[in-house]
This record gives sequence, C-alpha cells and structure tokens, in this order.
Amino acid sequence: MSDKNAPPAAAHDDSRLYGRRLGRPLRAARQSAVDAWLPRIGVAVPREPASLDPLSLFESPVTEAWLEVGFGAGEHLLAQAAAHPQAGLIGCEPFINGMAALLRAVDEQPARAGNIRVLMDDARPLIAAFADASIARAFVLFPDPWPKARHHKRRFVAKANLDQLARVLKDGAELRLATDDPGYLRWMLVEMTDHPAFAWTARRPADWRQRPADSPKTRYEDKGLAGAAPAFMTWRRVPRA
Repeated sequence: MSDKNAPPAAAHDDSRLYGRRLGRPLRAARQSAVDAWLPRIGVAVPREPASLDPLSLFESPVTEAWLEVGFGAGEHLLAQAAAHPQAGLIGCEPFINGMAALLRAVDEQPARAGNIRVLMDDARPLIAAFADASIARAFVLFPDPWPKARHHKRRFVAKANLDQLARVLKDGAELRLATDDPGYLRWMLVEMTDHPAFAWTARRPADWRQRPADSPKTRYEDKGLAGAAPAFMTWRRVPRA
C-alpha cells in the first residue's frame, strides 16, 4: 500500500484503518463475483465483544477456525483452505481489488466456498468479537511495513493487536508472520519477544529463512523480492496458566 493513498494521520485514533480500499476499477467478471459471493460468505461483525464462535460461521463441518489478516489477492488463503478442509478459513481484506480476486476464484470453483469466510474490512473489530481461545491458527503475511517513522504506529504487529490475538488464539496455536522489510522484521522481533503470550519456534536460521512447506508464494511477495529476502516466523501461543 502506498502512503500517498492513505488518509491523513489522526494522532489520537489508533483504531483508524489506513491505506487503500480501491485500486483500478473492477472488471465485469470480478464485480459479478463480488456481487454474488460477498453476501453469501461475507461475515457480519457482532456488536458484542468476545461473543462470536468462529465455527458458527460455517455450514460445512469444520473442526477448527483459522484467521488470515490482510490476505492480498487470496492465493495463500485459497491454498490453505484447499489443503486443510477440516479448517474454516476466515480472511480479512479491506482492499476491494484483493477481495474481488479471491471471490473470482471462488466463483470459478464454488466448492471452495465451503470452508472460506471473508470480511472486506479492518480485521480488528472482528478479532475483538471472537470468543476467547477460539482460533487455532493465524496468519499476518507481508503486512504494510509503513516504513516512515511517523507511520510506525499504524503497523499491525503491535502490542494492542497482539493482546487481542493472544486472547483469541488457543493454547499452542500458531501465529505465522512474514515480511520482506528489514525494518519491520526488527520491529516484529521486538514486539513479539516482548509479549509474554508468544514463544518463537525457531531453533536455527533455516526456520525463519525458508517459507513453510504449506505456504505458497503470492504475487504480493513477488513484488517485494527485488529487495530483502523474506523472513517467515512461526510463534506459538503460550499455554494459559
């Protein structure tokens, strides 16, 4: 996401969603897919906090719920949903062009919709609505690094959001992070190691230099690979006392 497309910063409002919601106009097929599928697999955020059982969002029998924050064009979410039919994948993406790409893929193969649910908005209100210990795995892959120092407060990997993720993740659940921005990588390591609810699973350099075996490369990752090599980190929710 480009800073020039972001609205002016509000120094006192940490809940505001920054960045683009719309890029180029949608092609007819993608707009048709959005019109057809967003009402069917879109998620409504309840007003009551910590009240939503994510498994209740799915009609097909799934045994656990996974969350992806900012799924881009949806390649990773689609691949995970196909590889793990027992998991219900909930993806949040405020950028309509990315949402349209995913829904177009669902439109081409409607069976994919069984274990996919989406929110075309900021993920934070939905996370706040999830019940405690209700998510079995979460992904935050290549989020906007907001490289300018005055924009660092907009970064998703920060204490307030980690507190909410810690609340909704089950004991032992994975939180997978990825970035190709060296500054954000350092930021992630500080924020994550400072948080008592998460433990890093890496034991050797290969554990964070190599993409997880079940994680496909996405077009957004390809755009960034001309710069620094990406880092892939897996953290686990520390068991509650």
